[in-house]
Amino acid sequence: QTDKVFSPRVSDPVLNQLLDKLLQCDVITDEEMESVRTRGRADKARNLIDMVRRKGSKSSVLISALCSLDPVLSRELRLSEEPNCGER
Repeated sequence: QTDKVFSPRVSDPVLNQLLDKLLQCDVITDEEMESVRTRGRADKARNLIDMVRRKGSKSSVLISALCSLDPVLSRELRLSEEPNCGER
C-alpha cells in the first residue's frame, strides 16, 4: 500500500515542494493546497495522496515530481517516472 510507505517516510520539505508543483500544474487549487499545508506532516502526506487519487490522470504530475525530489522513496514505492506538466 503506497500510503503506508509514503506517509511515514516523506519529509515535510518534499511535501511542500510537491504541493507547489501540483498547484503550478493546475492539479490542485489554492484552497486545496492551503487545506493540506496547515496539517501536520503525516496528515499532510495522507491528505495529499487522497486528494491526488481523485484527480485521475493528473496524478502523474505527483509521481513525476516525487521521482525527481525523492528518488529513494520513489524506488521504494516502485514508481515509474511519468512526464511532468512542462513536457506535455
